[in-house]
Amino acid sequence: MRKIKVLVVDDSAFMRKLIIGFLLEDSRFEVVGIARNGRDAIQKVTELKPDVITLDVEMPILNGIEALKEMMKVNPLPVVMLSSTTKEGAENTILAMQYGAVDFILKPSGAISLDLHKVKEEIKEKVFHAAQVKKANLQRFEPILQTSILNVEECSKIENNEYSYKKFNLNKKIVCIGTSTGGPRALQQVLTRLPREMDAPLLIVQHMPPGFTKSLAVRLNSLCQIEVKEAEDGEILRKGIAYIAPGGFHLKVKKIGSSIAVQLDQSPPRNGHRPAVDVLFESVSKLSEYAKIAVIMTGMGSDGTDGLKEMKSTGEVLSMAEAEETSIVFGMPKSAIATNKVDIVVNLDEIATQIMKKLLK
Repeated sequence: MRKIKVLVVDDSAFMRKLIIGFLLEDSRFEVVGIARNGRDAIQKVTELKPDVITLDVEMPILNGIEALKEMMKVNPLPVVMLSSTTKEGAENTILAMQYGAVDFILKPSGAISLDLHKVKEEIKEKVFHAAQVKKANLQRFEPILQTSILNVEECSKIENNEYSYKKFNLNKKIVCIGTSTGGPRALQQVLTRLPREMDAPLLIVQHMPPGFTKSLAVRLNSLCQIEVKEAEDGEILRKGIAYIAPGGFHLKVKKIGSSIAVQLDQSPPRNGHRPAVDVLFESVSKLSEYAKIAVIMTGMGSDGTDGLKEMKSTGEVLSMAEAEETSIVFGMPKSAIATNKVDIVVNLDEIATQIMKKLLK
């Protein structure tokens, strides 16, 4: 099998040496070059034609964010960011994901992490999985300058010519979205199209560590008509608000009188994930008086598949999966589709429309 060619970009010689050492001990990789800053990286990408880039966020001359934006315009390639755990680091990482980075890795202890060996296996696995991403899908990643917000009245008039599904019998509705690798950008494309008059609350699980989901919520809230926030334990769900599961906590729901509230807990991870899509879907499946819309988008693995099966067996559900054509990683959607429990498979730019059409029926 052909080795995966990697370009390592970091302003620290020590960090470059560690990352290169980790990769070269694995026969799957070949390090074709290094770059000391963003400007150097842009030049080396053209010269060396790597399959994957590891890119530090904080660098002189041209930082990782600006370099990423330039590379995605000129020559889109799978990029794995290396980020610090600071608030600024989290914010920059979210920006990087929305500009087209495939994934990110947390440095255990700041810019110069002497203990980087703690994430050695994670570096190797994320670089390997990044190499599997289709370049054609990365080329879709251009900055979204202006998004067309769906008009409620127009959505209500749209006929379901391509997809036919019955009208919900229940008046109360709830929307659930599960996503992982490639998810921040996908969520931006979906949520920015939803109108503030959306007739349902929206619960989201995005696989991310603690601290980063807060930055994701703040960033999305600044771009959307609907309110987007990190979910808080005990808060009552309201229509037109998207609740993102905090990193490190499972997101569930519980009844409080006639209302539904957020329930966060730190029960064991499910298939390595906390939050897990399966846990959210299984919890929502218990809401017998609610009709549900369940969406599984880009991501590695199969999280959400078991939860979707549970949800489909217990009530009124429209299930939706992102199509391979737009998925950065077609793992989670593919696993869900294989169950034959997915009602419609659509490209990313159709998901918001399909959600609104169903809510208005």
